[in-house]
Amino acid sequence: MKLMTKAIEKKIPNLYGQSGKDARVYAKFFTPWTHWTWYATEYDPNDELFFGLVKGIAEELGYWRLSDLTDVSGPAGLKIERDRYWSDETTLNQVMNGEKS
Repeated sequence: MKLMTKAIEKKIPNLYGQSGKDARVYAKFFTPWTHWTWYATEYDPNDELFFGLVKGIAEELGYWRLSDLTDVSGPAGLKIERDRYWSDETTLNQVMNGEKS
């Protein structure tokens, strides 16, 4: 599965493009074999660098690269996936408050 599509890349704001706003989450990535999830709110296509919320051992806002997701290989060759049904109408506050996951 392609994690970053041209359609998402067209919509997602550049880094710092949602500063001070109720940021929208444009993509959700997850490991099908664990509870780790990445919610992308901004993206720099030149550096392939995301900003958003990471839920894993802890929950924190931060940066990660597309290669951080594509280079991971799980049991039986499983890979990180993108939620194809994710609505980019979802806000970061909704995710952080447990209203969307």
